[in-house]
Amino acid sequence: MNVKVGSRELELGGPHLEELRDSNDVLGDTDALRARMEEDGYLLLRGFHDREQVLRARTAVLSKIDKMGKLGRDTLLEEGFTADGSKSIFMGGLHEDLPELLDVLNGEHVMGFFDQLLGAKSLTYRYKWLRAVSKGDYTGAHYDIVYMGRGTHNLYTVWSPLGDISYEMGGLALCLNSHRFESLKQSYGAKDSDRDGIGAYTDDPLVITERYGGKWATTEFQAGDVLIFGMFLMHCSLENTTAQYRLSVDTRYQSSLDPVDPRWSGKKPRGHYNDKPVPGSK
Repeated sequence: MNVKVGSRELELGGPHLEELRDSNDVLGDTDALRARMEEDGYLLLRGFHDREQVLRARTAVLSKIDKMGKLGRDTLLEEGFTADGSKSIFMGGLHEDLPELLDVLNGEHVMGFFDQLLGAKSLTYRYKWLRAVSKGDYTGAHYDIVYMGRGTHNLYTVWSPLGDISYEMGGLALCLNSHRFESLKQSYGAKDSDRDGIGAYTDDPLVITERYGGKWATTEFQAGDVLIFGMFLMHCSLENTTAQYRLSVDTRYQSSLDPVDPRWSGKKPRGHYNDKPVPGSK
């Protein structure tokens, strides 16, 4: 089958796109998980979160979107159909009004996992990157480091789908081996979104693989699955080709002993801001 990866249509199982492999075979073995992360650059863990807890969080998020008037009329809330003409909704923030979501993302299970993986008491950013992606939208290929690189680089992204996500709905795709693309890490990966005014590297996934190597990989996801990866793994999303919102949330975890990017620290994180120097100033 063909799927839309960024701006390209690629054949799953063809020369440019394959299936992600899961790491449930080493779940519970911290040394093996670290080795798999080093080897693959990511961990796909099936059923990591409690499925029912994730679905409760999904319902709470959809109820919030419904109050915004962004869900389709005469449709079931839990199906998440978009209202006519509704665009994607970025809902980044602290989400204190969504305790069901925070129970998933800040709970003892995930924090304990990172305590073990990092070998130290872990912390998670209070800011959560919650998204409702509508038909026709996708995220371009990027390294996360350009958005949160002013603290430790030993920082992990956890991408959690809030619901079951088919290929048509548009989950994440990862560029395999891109955590080893040293020239890309030292060029694009050394940039800062606020200082340099940049975002995604490209909307065309083949620009990366044709220049640096590697191959793209994706899969379908179920509520409860997670993708965990570091700051230097190139990733993008498939295009959502359905009439339903694709709900997902990005969260970040690191050792509490390491420095935190000041844009994302404290009780009220400042977030992104433009601090590019004014021409002619010092």
